Amino acid sequence: MPKIPYDIDLDRNPANFQPLTPLSFLERAAAVFPAHTAILHGARKSNYAEFYARSRRLASALAKSGIKRGETVSVMLANTPARFEALYGVPMTGAVLNTLYTRLDPPIIAFTLDHADTKVLITDREFSRTVKEALPLAKTRPLIVDYDDPEFTGPGERLGSTEYETFLAGGDADYAWKMPDDEWDAISLNYTS
Repeated sequence: MPKIPYDIDLDRNPANFQPLTPLSFLERAAAVFPAHTAILHGARKSNYAEFYARSRRLASALAKSGIKRGETVSVMLANTPARFEALYGVPMTGAVLNTLYTRLDPPIIAFTLDHADTKVLITDREFSRTVKEALPLAKTRPLIVDYDDPEFTGPGERLGSTEYETFLAGGDADYAWKMPDDEWDAISLNYTS
């Protein structure tokens, strides 16, 4: 294919190219609408500045735990604040977010954890029965971070040695995350039933 004038001396650089990524949406919302409501969950109400800071804390805590670009963090969470924080916090590290479908059975969850080569699993106490049955079936041994949804009042146990809020407290709200180098970089892994 012949070169046209628009192809000459127009290589990608920061002045003319920005990878497409949803990560910039939260950063902008926190800058432009910091006090506007971002998350409502039961009695809990968070604004965009708080949501952004908590997402950065999660990214920082994951990085401190050894998570690197291209590694998978799986979550077994309902539509809770922790899930929304993971949507941004995981890819802020360059890692890949794998949101597990909460209605799958333990063998399929185990397969998914292995296939994704999960390094960290954030799981809600609500789904502890399924996850507890899945973990021995899986070959991978991820770091388990337990989330305890204050809106869930049913039975369930903690499976790991780290609780989500404690894990988050070990992170930095000013974590200097970086955008993906390329829009082809994976930020999520999606399975279907």
